[in-house]
Amino acid sequence: MYRADVWLWSLDAPADRVMAARALLSEDEIGRAARFVRQVHRDRYILGRARLRRLLGAETGRDPRDISFTYGENGKPLLRDGPHFNLSHSEDTAALAISRDLALGIDIEKHRPIEDSVARYHFSPDEYAELGCLDGGRWLEGFYRCWTRKEAIIKTDGQGLSRPLDSFDVSLTPGTPARLIRIEGDEPEQWRLLHFDPGPGWSGAVAARTGGEEIRLNWRTAHSFE
Repeated sequence: MYRADVWLWSLDAPADRVMAARALLSEDEIGRAARFVRQVHRDRYILGRARLRRLLGAETGRDPRDISFTYGENGKPLLRDGPHFNLSHSEDTAALAISRDLALGIDIEKHRPIEDSVARYHFSPDEYAELGCLDGGRWLEGFYRCWTRKEAIIKTDGQGLSRPLDSFDVSLTPGTPARLIRIEGDEPEQWRLLHFDPGPGWSGAVAARTGGEEIRLNWRTAHSFE
């Protein structure tokens, strides 16, 4: 059985903590932060990247400031000597998955009202039909279960949107197990999808191509202001 560590933490902090976090970032990351128009988004980016560096530093025994990322063809950050990791954030919360065993993807989303046209455009015909069988709050929950699972899958191997979202199907009905049902050019049985709830009104998912083996999530604690 494969294992992955998962952390959740807040991206809101006092200004002095943001400044301390900024000191851990590379010049490239500081430049990226500066491109955000709103201060709250700059601060959340800084806090997310700083925490990522701290956790990877603890995992590898390196100073967080010495962590050096490479980037895949579609922009996925990587560590040349491992471990595998993936970061997601939504609103004021971040989630990080780390595994020494295999590449993985994680996604979290806070539920907010969404137009039906978004599902019609991004989901496969079968997913859209399944979603259409739900109503009220179950429709919204089903949408975000589908969305986070699809995002986790395309983040696993760094293909991003170069893998069309309608080229694979995932389960989405609340109360049913998370599962990859169909994927073009691959066998769905080779993948594992895990659903988790970051909190009320949230959805989260972890995906990995495990070759059919199971994967267990080990929940870790990250103190927001460290």
